[in-house]
Amino acid sequence: MDGRRRSDVQVNAGGGGAAVGVQIQHHRRLPDFLQSVNLKYVKLGYHYLMSYLFTLCLVPVMAVILVEASQMNPDDIRQLWIHLQYNLVSVIICSAVLVFGSTVYIMTRPRPVYLVDYSCYRALDHLKAPYDRFMCHSKLTGDFDESSLEFQRKILERSGLGEETYVPEAMHSIPPKPSMAAAREEAEQVMYGALDNLFANTSVKPKDIGILVVNCSLFNPTPSLSAMIVNKYKLRGNIRSFNLGGMGCSAGVIAVDLAKDLLQVHGNTYAVVVSTENITQNWYFGNKKSMLIPNCLFRVGGAAVLLSNKSADRRRAKYKLVHVVRTHKGADDKAFRCVYQEQDDFGKTGVSLSKELMAIAGGALKTNITTLGPLVLPISEQLLFFATLVVKKLFNKNVKPYIPDFKLAFDHFCIHAGGRAVIDELEKNLQLLPVHVEASRMTLHRFGNTSSSSIWYELAYTEAKGRMRRGHRVWQIAFGSGFKCNSAVWQALRNVKPSQNGPWEDCIDKYPVKLVL
Repeated sequence: MDGRRRSDVQVNAGGGGAAVGVQIQHHRRLPDFLQSVNLKYVKLGYHYLMSYLFTLCLVPVMAVILVEASQMNPDDIRQLWIHLQYNLVSVIICSAVLVFGSTVYIMTRPRPVYLVDYSCYRALDHLKAPYDRFMCHSKLTGDFDESSLEFQRKILERSGLGEETYVPEAMHSIPPKPSMAAAREEAEQVMYGALDNLFANTSVKPKDIGILVVNCSLFNPTPSLSAMIVNKYKLRGNIRSFNLGGMGCSAGVIAVDLAKDLLQVHGNTYAVVVSTENITQNWYFGNKKSMLIPNCLFRVGGAAVLLSNKSADRRRAKYKLVHVVRTHKGADDKAFRCVYQEQDDFGKTGVSLSKELMAIAGGALKTNITTLGPLVLPISEQLLFFATLVVKKLFNKNVKPYIPDFKLAFDHFCIHAGGRAVIDELEKNLQLLPVHVEASRMTLHRFGNTSSSSIWYELAYTEAKGRMRRGHRVWQIAFGSGFKCNSAVWQALRNVKPSQNGPWEDCIDKYPVKLVL
């Protein structure tokens, strides 16, 4: 024998059915584990080992205690009781300390904040703005030169937006009619539409709402948007209402954080958060390229969220708020001005986006996840990150920094649908898979950039796909002017099904669609 064995394999080749003999030689050698072992599973095994290390160490200790206890006889038990009697003072003191400590913990621990339900607004079909109509109306206004029209056409083609996004009624008129009355009408349609559906789905009476937080960056009339809601739904006179303006696309997470802090102070109450943006009076009618981009990306949308600190609501709530981490880069001048509302040389107002926006967003994200990481990452990832950092500092500066695997901390990702480039960069930098950014890409395609409410359309997409299971963790991450990067972490309390009249109710079966990038 030459240390080899042969086997013939018959392979059916093509439609002719002819059999082809193939000889495969097997060498009696040890396999090359470096090539055959999938390192992904080695890392996963390491993750499980570190996650359950305490349990693994505790099991033999408990086994020893049980063995010792099983060998005790009645005399040993009697001696133990006598020993405790002679040390009665010590027992009483220890018990008192234990009771006192437990009481202090229960009294000072943060109140849990539950997300009972939320609702996303979907505009009427006649407000849809397909590419051709958008470009036709832009040309007919007479405000844009040929260069600006061609620029908008290219941005639209590369934006990731589909043909069914919505623009407000005033923008469908020729010429457009961006009046204060039209802006109020847009705000009313979005906010009231989302709130009506929220109250209907939860059976909560408006009078039961104790806290109201509204965020809208670019439209802040007097009376405020929060006052408009109080008036519409006849909310109670002692309601604690807040109106956040000028805080950008990340203001939805800021509003949730504010509501969370208020719920820690005011017990047994409901908080409603309304996140929206207003386009009517903020459309740019000039020819400065950096100020034309928002016209192509921002679309009508809004969301209303019902939060509660009532223990009875845990049974019906969808999620529990776990963490909120906020990062503000406003001390840096470039970050402060990278998303900036201003007038061009001809006095036309718009929002200018800097070419350095993606780099600034990347820096804000790095700072944010540096804070968030220790709160959510398993100990295995934290040890790997720390070990790499030590090696880089002490031994080899050329060692690449270890990027923690956030897929081990979160089951779902709701990345602000600010644009295709934003989603691409986060997918790359966080080493995510296409399925992790599917909700963001499909939300951008179907609804466009709805500003601070986009993360709720993405969560609704995940629910509509039937992917949300009890115990799953969701990471909502948003970017906004200032410059800010904010994160919210939620944990599903049950297998979550989509609520009635959801934004994806009649179109979820069409998604995901294949995007031409």
